[in-house]
Amino acid sequence: MGKHVGIVLVSHSPAMAAGLRELLTELGSDAVPVAVAAGTGDGGLGTSYDLIVRALAEADGGAGVVVLPDLGSSVLTARTVLEDHPRDGAVLVDAPFVEGAVAAAVTASAGAALAEVVAAAEEARGFRKF
Repeated sequence: MGKHVGIVLVSHSPAMAAGLRELLTELGSDAVPVAVAAGTGDGGLGTSYDLIVRALAEADGGAGVVVLPDLGSSVLTARTVLEDHPRDGAVLVDAPFVEGAVAAAVTASAGAALAEVVAAAEEARGFRKF
């Protein structure tokens, strides 16, 4: 089987990101690399430049990486990392954190290309729950 687009979850909360990663792993059947960059280096709430750099390397299997931030400073930190460490195929996606990640994982698990995975995550903004 070919390489799958990876996902990086950038969150202020290590617990929230770990729970979402667990869900994505189940939905993606372990085929989709999902890396977490959550909290500060000492485990507190916040975002970490260094954790994002490591997560990008971890999730990048050669098919591209979708970077999904939760809110506020996670967007700014992820943007700064991508500017300082340009990586072909790494895309910061403006999508709802949970719904966008689920859509990206399901699409990536089907072997979709990076552009399709990005589009699926972005389209999650319009999903209705009821």
